[in-house]
Amino acid sequence: MSQILLEPAFHFLTQLRDNNNREWFNENKSTYQSVQKGVIQFAESLHEGISQQDEIETLNGKKSLHRIYRDVRFSKDKTPYSTHFGGSFRRATALRRGGYYYHLEPGNTFVIGGFWGPSAQDLLQIRKQIQQYPDPLRDILDSKAFKQHFGSLQGQQLKTKPKGFEADDPSVDLLRYKQFLIQHSFSDQEVMADDFDQKVVEYFGHMRPFFDYMSEILTTDLNGEPIV
Repeated sequence: MSQILLEPAFHFLTQLRDNNNREWFNENKSTYQSVQKGVIQFAESLHEGISQQDEIETLNGKKSLHRIYRDVRFSKDKTPYSTHFGGSFRRATALRRGGYYYHLEPGNTFVIGGFWGPSAQDLLQIRKQIQQYPDPLRDILDSKAFKQHFGSLQGQQLKTKPKGFEADDPSVDLLRYKQFLIQHSFSDQEVMADDFDQKVVEYFGHMRPFFDYMSEILTTDLNGEPIV
């Protein structure tokens, strides 16, 4: 099913990459609308699958999709259209933190999950919890399953220790993170496989131990008492 849905989308994106202007896009608007329907069907399949293993706030697959029209007001890159299809699913309720994102692009397809821009309050909470009890997170990151599916923790880091923490803290390597992200990339061949939608849902599922840990430390204080 995914081959039927995503092969035309990849062909369109390849052409768009070489013709990223309004004139070409308007001339090919009907093609865009056609391939978008396929991407929506793919997104609906993801929504159905992930909803069977997690509680999702995003109403449906179509609602997860990001616009192809770029906001160029504050960007040096003035090309008007994104050269990928992407979307995100938000976990439901204050007790479930984090979000799932899928990115479809020729030569650069991936899924990513985690925390892109934690608030200052949440970031301090995460760091204090890691400082006090680093082993649960290290156990997740060092597990065979995590390394197989995601490799290592990703995200922007400080070059030195964060303010209020010591440079010789045994967990300073984790405390330097400003983002907490886990990612897996797929080849174009994998994207065209009939079961690619199922494969994406599978990798979303592999994110759960990380999400469950982060949700717990963001919703309890250092004594383990609920704060939400």
